[in-house]
Amino acid sequence: MIEASAPGKLYIAGEYAVVEPGYPAILVAVDQFITVSLEISEHVGSITSFQYGNLPILWQRENDRLVLDKRENPFHYILAAIRLTEEYAKEQGKELSFYHLTVDSELDSSQGKKYGLGSSAAVTVATVTALCRFYDITVSKNVIFKLAALAHLSVKSNGSCGDVAASVYGGWLAFTTFDPEWVLEQKEHNTVKELLELEWPHLSFTPLTPPKDLRLVIGWTGSPASTSHLVDAVTNKRSQDTMAYETFLEQSKQCVNALIHAFQEENVAEIQRQIRKNRQLLLQMSQDTSVTIETPALTKLCEMAEAFNGAAKSSGAGGGDCGIVIFNRKEGLLSLITDWEKEGIINLPLHVYKKTDF
Repeated sequence: MIEASAPGKLYIAGEYAVVEPGYPAILVAVDQFITVSLEISEHVGSITSFQYGNLPILWQRENDRLVLDKRENPFHYILAAIRLTEEYAKEQGKELSFYHLTVDSELDSSQGKKYGLGSSAAVTVATVTALCRFYDITVSKNVIFKLAALAHLSVKSNGSCGDVAASVYGGWLAFTTFDPEWVLEQKEHNTVKELLELEWPHLSFTPLTPPKDLRLVIGWTGSPASTSHLVDAVTNKRSQDTMAYETFLEQSKQCVNALIHAFQEENVAEIQRQIRKNRQLLLQMSQDTSVTIETPALTKLCEMAEAFNGAAKSSGAGGGDCGIVIFNRKEGLLSLITDWEKEGIINLPLHVYKKTDF
């Protein structure tokens, strides 16, 4: 039995702008995980997820291609990760095998509701990592990221792969995404191994160390949101006012770069100031595009946090899901959580997960 786990993520700042190559965001990996288990089998393989009623989807091989027995399935990212990683394995001279793959997730509530912690990214990273171990391929974090990112691109994901980066690298992370068109074009002319060895334009990972007095608090509004749909909506609307969108991108870049500098200077007050500024940029972009990013519940979450001297904003695409609060030391923390509960806002007792290795 081979197991691999990958953590969930939360965006701290830079949402929406990060989907453009070279525009930075800050994320954290959190200590809730998706675990993928592989067990070798003969003649037939299966994929089982405890989140989908425990019903396995059977697959077979036709000329080394993985073929499902069902047309409709909820495992797009897992299948894409298998295809890309096995293509890479074949290029390394590995003989493909059969296995039972099992997925177990801590990234949803006990009722199956999504918290917005990046489950599709985490399951992709965990699947790639498990398969590399299964086929005895030694890989770096950079290779794991690129394989998982290629899997996301093949599903036609419109995201930045920042959530993939957080799942791979862990901790606090500043990230800028690659040019997806360049990557897809290169894939037409290179093997997977060759593509992984290329330097991808604009792609960067910068680990950050939080000041010792910084406290991160996470609130969940109880209303899951679809990142893909929200990003699509913003993409469709932004063409109506390209000037406003370009302004948003540049101001977001300035804000996140100032945040990165504040982390390096260990300046909690400045981190809080830039978090508040990023919230206002997102609210303005929301107004410009008529796409609801900060729901009434998220507004309530933020306003209550500000009353206790916390700097708060929505996390990720918004539209529900989580909000984050940055506190200096622990002032106001317990009182805020008590007041949140009265409003139906749930404090998620998550901690930042720092990876040491794979």
